[in-house]
Amino acid sequence: MRTVEEHLAEILNSVPVLPPLELALLEAAGSVLAEPVAAPVPLPPFDNSAMDGYAVVAADVAGASDDDPAVLPVIGDIAAGDGGVTALRPGLTARIMTGAPLPAGADAVVPVEWTDGGTATVRVTRPAPPGNYIRRAGEDVLAGQIVAGPGTRLAAPQLGMLAAVGRPRVLVRPKPRVVVLSTGSELREPGAALAPGQIWDSNSFMLTAAVAEAGGVGYRQATVGDEPDKVLETLRDQLMRADAVVTSGGVSMGARDVVKEVLTGHGTVRFHQVRMRPGKPQGFGLLEGVPIFTLPGNPVSAYVSFQVFVRPALRAMQGLAPEPLPTVRARLTADVRSPAGIRHYLRARLDDARGGPAVAPAEGQGSHQLGALSSANAIIALGAADEALPAGSTVEVMRLPS
Repeated sequence: MRTVEEHLAEILNSVPVLPPLELALLEAAGSVLAEPVAAPVPLPPFDNSAMDGYAVVAADVAGASDDDPAVLPVIGDIAAGDGGVTALRPGLTARIMTGAPLPAGADAVVPVEWTDGGTATVRVTRPAPPGNYIRRAGEDVLAGQIVAGPGTRLAAPQLGMLAAVGRPRVLVRPKPRVVVLSTGSELREPGAALAPGQIWDSNSFMLTAAVAEAGGVGYRQATVGDEPDKVLETLRDQLMRADAVVTSGGVSMGARDVVKEVLTGHGTVRFHQVRMRPGKPQGFGLLEGVPIFTLPGNPVSAYVSFQVFVRPALRAMQGLAPEPLPTVRARLTADVRSPAGIRHYLRARLDDARGGPAVAPAEGQGSHQLGALSSANAIIALGAADEALPAGSTVEVMRLPS
């Protein structure tokens, strides 16, 4: 048997980094930036008003009060995007809207709430110091500043930033396209009637969603029975549209483990026993250059295997560090036991309490018990030497995607 670390190392040494391509901004959402993006101009590109009000020379309203307001002629209006009033002399004012360019000569903005709202003349009842409610050019971003670098995941704020510096397209590493396939003659589609011995397929739905959570694009393929020729044909058909393939089921030691049967000797695919629970039987390799992850069929085994092996690989394919799920050290609320010499993953509930994070193991830990997994928000990761840990011990905990 091999360790978790050995199996993961082989995977990470084999998966290719996806080549970059140029996409329109919205098409690039969720992808990983493959180039540095600099601002060609400062942001904001000009001094502008932070309020609806009046552009003034601060000295003209320095003594303004309710009892003795400053009265100024209004020479015009300045709207956002309007360049009509470009300069202002002392003793005059112009109405100005939020975001509108500050005219030359003005050094303050008086909010409309400090005035009587006049349109020909305006009465100002409070002084406004120089710089009052003015957004200075470049106070957000300087010209030439890098606003997003390679390795940045393009979520909504980052896309907004790229648009703000005028980029219509960017070079990105695309989200990996991952085909997910469950095998087993006992599987039926949800909603179909079940005959004796049959179950509804859950793994392919769970793993396709997990692909999206890991930053990929998941394509669920309909289940395939235990016919070797059909399984191999289906897998080969999917390679044209896949950057990676994930299967579940058919990889153990049984007489009908069809995935193991049909892929042994194809490409670089190899099957191993890994010192972990759940998820001992694992397979991985390249099939016509496409990474294929063959995961166990028990739902919890498949899910844990995905998080431990597939998620880091999908990150590596996007040029990102192959990091595991976010982890935290937490205090056990109950005793736990683990077989010697294996990496043990226990479903759990993590509570970020005032006294520090605390974690409670789930009662059901069978690899088939999806109910315990669906109510968990964390996985306790016990080391090979952690055979018996009492309540109060500190353990490593992986936070599950919310």
